Amino acid sequence: MSVDSNASHLAWIYDIYCKTGIKICFPIIADRNGEIARKYGMISNSVSKTETVRNVYIIDDKGVIRAIFVYPMQIGRAIPEILRTLQALQVSDENSLVMPANWVPCQPGILPPPQNFCALQERMKQIDQEKNGMNWYLSFKNLNNCKKIIEDK
Repeated sequence: MSVDSNASHLAWIYDIYCKTGIKICFPIIADRNGEIARKYGMISNSVSKTETVRNVYIIDDKGVIRAIFVYPMQIGRAIPEILRTLQALQVSDENSLVMPANWVPCQPGILPPPQNFCALQERMKQIDQEKNGMNWYLSFKNLNNCKKIIEDK
């Protein structure tokens, strides 16, 4: 979504296609008066009354905003980090895991903490047997059939 016109969006999409062969198949919203951008905090009045900052929203299939990235107008987006976050959310949801700081796609996730003392004791036994953690509050689980969104080069 941007405050640019539909014609501007079409020209941008066409230019990308002509130069790269890549087709942009997702919808792009023309928000000419900035109404939607203001509702989502994408226009910083201290910077500009009309220009949007570079926001990225990851919205799940239930319409819940799961992550927001905000970049100043002068700074481009970090696509690898956006894709890493998207994959971390998907893996976390699919495996009921917590993804640690600096998580790398397809590396183990953290098991959520046990909810009672009996579960804590079970977790400690599991850690002893599987050597998959440091303590009841920090134990790991390997992911099944994980594929990276972007392969390392």
